[in-house]
Amino acid sequence: MLAPLTIEAIRAMIANRLRTFLTMLGMVIGVGAVVLMLAVGEGTRITIRKQVETLGTNLFIVLAGFQQASGARTGSGSRHTLTEADGKALLELEGVALASPVVNNNLQLVAGGQNWNCMVMGVNEMYLPLRDWEVASGRPMDALDVSSAARLVWLGKSTAKELFGSMEPVGQGVRLGQVPFTVAGILATKGQSLDGRDQDDTAIVPLSASQRYLVGSRFRGSIRMIMVQADNPQIMTSLQEDMRRLLRERHHLIDASQDDDFFINNMSSLMETAENMAKSMTLLLGAIASVSLCVGGIGIMNIMLVSVTERTREIGIRLSIGARQRDILTQFMLEAVLVSLTGGLLGLGAGAIGAWLVSYFLQTSVFITPMSLILSFTVSAGIGLFFGFYPAYKAAGQDPIEALRFQ
Repeated sequence: MLAPLTIEAIRAMIANRLRTFLTMLGMVIGVGAVVLMLAVGEGTRITIRKQVETLGTNLFIVLAGFQQASGARTGSGSRHTLTEADGKALLELEGVALASPVVNNNLQLVAGGQNWNCMVMGVNEMYLPLRDWEVASGRPMDALDVSSAARLVWLGKSTAKELFGSMEPVGQGVRLGQVPFTVAGILATKGQSLDGRDQDDTAIVPLSASQRYLVGSRFRGSIRMIMVQADNPQIMTSLQEDMRRLLRERHHLIDASQDDDFFINNMSSLMETAENMAKSMTLLLGAIASVSLCVGGIGIMNIMLVSVTERTREIGIRLSIGARQRDILTQFMLEAVLVSLTGGLLGLGAGAIGAWLVSYFLQTSVFITPMSLILSFTVSAGIGLFFGFYPAYKAAGQDPIEALRFQ
């Protein structure tokens, strides 16, 4: 029964090509806008996730505390409250996979006739695996390098380019401050961090070498921060509390009224917050774009009402020769749904093309998910049903005698 009615609906659409196309146009724009906005939002979410993941997965950053003098408080890391021994103690906690103490300092690097100022970080052999950072050329740092305070340096791609240009840096000498080091490896590209800093503009040396030759401190063994990686993301919350309890015990903070002299930053919370913001933005963009879908639906209802008025005599003839009211209802509903679905299909294509254009010309990350396509197409069908019902109901409710008299 549906096949003949569908054919009749298609014929009615073809008979009024221009009007049908203009009616579809609202759905094309609406569906295309929804697909494009969802793609932009999803692309932003993926970009944020990738940037956070460049820091490492399941990661904690433990920072030293601050100093206070005459009411003025310095920033975190300015007080010597963390030590290498704290890092070793944290590594022994159940659930901790890797831990690396970190000291850092900005130094002038000199190689041949070139020089460059960048952040020099003193770390142990666990730092690179902890941050999922591979070595592009040369070899990674090992425990012997740290225990022997080897004067070796691993350069980020940006730093290596500034100092050596197109020349192979591995095995070359480079001076950090006034101390000669040898380039042992070049780190793989990491890209920008969330704050826009170039993570490849860095140099990494063994922690012991940094403390002996570069950073110097009257507090022996003191460090600025400790990076800790958990075994899995499910234990992050409980592990953070275990770390806090251990450090308070080690720092003799027995009284509950005493504040922590350190800070523990849970990077998974940062990722969760960033993703929630991206999801909220995606929903907002989708909601704004969906308004045009409603406008398209109103257009379908308007044209279908006009069509019902124009075809009143046709409806009367059909009813008088035996057509049932549900047959008339079904026919006009099919016309509305076909217009909506056809516009939805064209809108999917328009949205995909729009997403490509945004990505190409604005250099913005966009990502079209199958779910967004299915959702947009389903919503377009639903709009056809919703906005087409009243015109179809009005057509089916016509009195055959009055319909035949209609001029």
